[in-house]
Amino acid sequence: MKRTTLLLTLASLALVASVASAQSDLGFKRLGASIGFIDPEGLGTTFSLGAFVDHGTIAPHVSLESRLDYWSQSDSFFGTEISMRDVALGARAKYNFETSNPKLRPFVGAGLGVHFLKVEETIPPPFGPLTTEASSTKLGLHLGGGITTPLNPKTDLLGETWFGVVDGANSFAVRGGLSFKMGQ
Repeated sequence: MKRTTLLLTLASLALVASVASAQSDLGFKRLGASIGFIDPEGLGTTFSLGAFVDHGTIAPHVSLESRLDYWSQSDSFFGTEISMRDVALGARAKYNFETSNPKLRPFVGAGLGVHFLKVEETIPPPFGPLTTEASSTKLGLHLGGGITTPLNPKTDLLGETWFGVVDGANSFAVRGGLSFKMGQ
C-alpha cells in the first residue's frame, strides 16, 4: 500500500511538473527602466528611479519580473537636515488580462522586496555639527497594477501604480517606463 501511494505521488508530481514546464516560458525577455513619483509615508512626494527585467511567463497570463528601485527624500526643520533613502530589490508576479484590444495590456500584481533603508540627521551649530545615521533592512509587500502598450515591435510603454507595505516606510508610487525586447 505504501509503495503504491509513493508511486502515485511521484507520478502525480511528474505530471504536474511537465504541465507547469510546458506552460512556462522563462528567460530574459525584456529589459526596462522607469521613472516616477513616490509618496513615502510621512515624508512627502519625491522622485524615484527603477530598472526591471521581464522574465516571461510562469503560467498562462502570469509573468515574473525582478526590479531594482531607488528613492531619496531630504527635508530641513529649524536647520536640522533629515534625509531618508530606500533601495529596493524584489520580484513581482503580474496577472495580465486578456482584452479585445491587443495593444492595451492591463495587469495587476503582487511581489516581495528587500528594502535597504537609511536615515541620516545632521544638526547644525550651536548644538553640532553632529551627524547621526541608522540603516535597516526590511521585507516589503508590493501590490499594484498598470497598463502596457507597444510603441513598436521591440519597445513597450508602461504606466503603473504600486503600494509598498514596509514597516516604517509604506509608500505609494506612480511610474512610467519603457521596456525593450531582448534577443530575436
